[in-house]
Amino acid sequence: MFERLQKPFLTVETGEGYQPIRLTYEISQREQLIATLNALKCCEKSPSGESWTWYWRDECEALHFESVDSFQKNSDRPLRLGTMILRDNQLFINLPSFKRACLGVPFFHRMIQPDIARVHVADFINKVFGLDERLTHGFSELFKDDELDNIVHQRVSDYEKVQKKCEEADTPEEALAILSDYTQKESKKRLPYAERYEFEHPEDQDPDVTFLGFYIFLRGRELVAIRRWFGNAGYSLSDAADETMEQVFGDMNIDIID
Repeated sequence: MFERLQKPFLTVETGEGYQPIRLTYEISQREQLIATLNALKCCEKSPSGESWTWYWRDECEALHFESVDSFQKNSDRPLRLGTMILRDNQLFINLPSFKRACLGVPFFHRMIQPDIARVHVADFINKVFGLDERLTHGFSELFKDDELDNIVHQRVSDYEKVQKKCEEADTPEEALAILSDYTQKESKKRLPYAERYEFEHPEDQDPDVTFLGFYIFLRGRELVAIRRWFGNAGYSLSDAADETMEQVFGDMNIDIID
């Protein structure tokens, strides 16, 4: 354990921890999406196949990485933020960190009309990696749809059972106790290696609320991964939630993951 405390985890160029994450967009108008991506100067199409590289330049020049202190941007060699691949009726955006995903979702929401394509799920890894740790070669090796769907379905099923118990409780106090017990147990569970976040898009909901919910969800898991890397084995999602809420609503500092 002492050796790990002395060993930093792997980070990306902009300073945040390396935690692979894949955004999946459901496509309604394929040709219009291709035209939109080709029109973005920050997205460079591959000579072969329907894939693009997303660079930190032009339309996304103003994206802010608070964790960057010494990184010097070079206009001749712009930083690659992620890659995009179009397969059938889905667009996959592969990114090396949670922060880039939290910046990418609202950015592409502004660039791509919802009736063309809309973000559906985010698949991610619940850990940070050592500098000498073996990394997988591709995102398809990291994320298995069946396993991720099972985790989501189990979570929904567990919550529905608790909701039913609350509805059948004799008093509001009993219902609150049931919900509190469920929340405490969930917060202390060991997080799965890979996990899936499903986006909801209610017609009457402000998109910024959707983006904030995504940030809070990822922020908690990022904090757990980092705190446990540095030896705090008892640090839970409940602790992360308290810390995140204080940051977001206490200090009113809603900057994306620092």
